[in-house]
Amino acid sequence: MTDIPTRTPSGARNQSTPKFAGSRGIVRIVVAAIVAAVLVGGAGIWYFVFRDTAPEKANIRSATKSVDKPAKDTPTDTSTDTSTSLDGTWVVDTSIGSFDVDAEDYSSAWLGYRVQEELAGIGAKTAFGRTPEVSGTMTIVGTTLTAVEIEGDLTALQSDESRRDGSLSRQSIETSQFPTAKFVLTEPIDFGDGAGGQTVSVDAVGELTIHGVTNAVTIALEASLKNGTIVVTGSIDIVFADYDIEKPTSVIVISVEDHGVMELQLFFSRQ
Repeated sequence: MTDIPTRTPSGARNQSTPKFAGSRGIVRIVVAAIVAAVLVGGAGIWYFVFRDTAPEKANIRSATKSVDKPAKDTPTDTSTDTSTSLDGTWVVDTSIGSFDVDAEDYSSAWLGYRVQEELAGIGAKTAFGRTPEVSGTMTIVGTTLTAVEIEGDLTALQSDESRRDGSLSRQSIETSQFPTAKFVLTEPIDFGDGAGGQTVSVDAVGELTIHGVTNAVTIALEASLKNGTIVVTGSIDIVFADYDIEKPTSVIVISVEDHGVMELQLFFSRQ
């Protein structure tokens, strides 16, 4: 007999259909995984590139945290005792706190800058840089600050972007040619009752040298005596043209403001 081929009913499913259905499911899972990875990766890119990573501005409250506790090998000092004489020479103490850009730890003494810039594809961002290489002295007679001389090594400036740090050696403040910034007090400062320990606000009148140019300036400062250490913070607005500084240029930089802020955080120990 001749075998008659049988036909699959039109409404019946092909036995291979489940295999294709499973493949489509796998594809959907893979696509979902890719989308998730893109979203997570995008969030990571935003965190490390697009977010403004500039640290908080110098302020006396944060600075005094570095000296809240005396050093282990130093006896407790009656820092708020108004009878304690401050007469003598005090030097910048770089052993207090620590400085680590990666850990965003700026609890040591430092000098620095912050400037607003506009970056291509990113937008407005605060460029900053700080150097922990600071030295200097100040002299106190009674309750009067009679002399101050502070110097910072600008070749040691560090920020969250090493390319920015490197470019400053050859443009803008040109640290390869002008490696230091210096401030010298020209008018004495009377702390008055503030010498006893509470925070005082004063204006330091002196001469500031940056980029080889010296100008008369007034820097707003806050100071406090804590555990035998004099803590000082402050800032001043700097117009680049006043110091013959040209705004930095870069492919990614759309614009940079024509001024910036110089700020400082210093700790002084008695010599």
